[in-house]
Amino acid sequence: MYKSESSVSTFRSRLRSRKLLAGTFVKTPSMMLAEILSATDLDLLCFDTEHSPYDRRDLDASIFASRAADMPSIVRVPTGSPEQLANALDCGATGVLVPHVDSLEKAQSVAKSCRYGEGGRGFAGSPRSADYGTRSIAEIVALNRDETTVIAQIEDPAALTEIDRIAAVEGIDCLFIGMMDLTVALREESATAPAVVEAANRICRAAGKADVPVGIFVPSVSQIPFWKEQGVSLFLLSSDHAFIRQGANALAGSVAAAD
Repeated sequence: MYKSESSVSTFRSRLRSRKLLAGTFVKTPSMMLAEILSATDLDLLCFDTEHSPYDRRDLDASIFASRAADMPSIVRVPTGSPEQLANALDCGATGVLVPHVDSLEKAQSVAKSCRYGEGGRGFAGSPRSADYGTRSIAEIVALNRDETTVIAQIEDPAALTEIDRIAAVEGIDCLFIGMMDLTVALREESATAPAVVEAANRICRAAGKADVPVGIFVPSVSQIPFWKEQGVSLFLLSSDHAFIRQGANALAGSVAAAD
C-alpha cells in the first residue's frame, strides 16, 4: 500500500462527505500504466472504457494493479448495461461512472444493477470483489452496500428536465457533469458558454437539494475554485495520454533549449 488516505475502503464515504477529490482518466489499456499512476498522490483513477479500447482482460489487469496499490478505481462503462456494470464491479472496481443517465428510469436501473438484491446485481462469491471465495455472503453484501460507488453522468438536455428526480434516486452516490457532451448537445462551441455553465449549475443545484455530491471534468486547475463554489467536490483532470504528451514535449523543449 502506497498510501492510506486514498484507500479503496474509504472512497465512497469521503466522496459522500464532500472531501475534495482529484483524479484522472486512464485511456490506455495497460496494467503497467495503471500501476504507475496508482503510485501517485491522486485520489482515484477512472478507467475510460467508454472511449478507449479496453477488453475484459485489459480492465481486469488494470483494476488488479490499482487495487494492489489501494488506489480507488472508477470504471466509466460504455453504456451502463447490467452486464457491463457487473463485470467492472466483479473485477474489483471501487465504482462505476455511467454515461448518458438521462431519465429517472435509467438512474433507477443503474442503481439497482449495482446493488445485490432481487432483480439487481447477480451475486457471486468467487470474483476478486469477493476476495475469491474467502468472504461470507454477509461480508460481500456489506461491502457492496458500503463501498460500491455509483456515479451518474449527466450530459444530455433530456436529463436536465428530470434532474431533480434523478438526483433523488437511492443508490446514486454522485452526479458527474459531462461538460463536453452538454456543450455539443446545446449546440455551443465552448464549455464556458453561458448556456452550458447554467446547465451545469442546474445540476449542482439539484444535487444540493438531494444532498448528493457532484463531480466534473475540468481542463485546468484554475477552474476548480469556481466549481467548488457551485458545490463540486470531485474533479477529474487530464489523462494518461496528456501526461505522456506533455512530458515528451517538455523533454524535447529542454533539449532544444540546451542546444
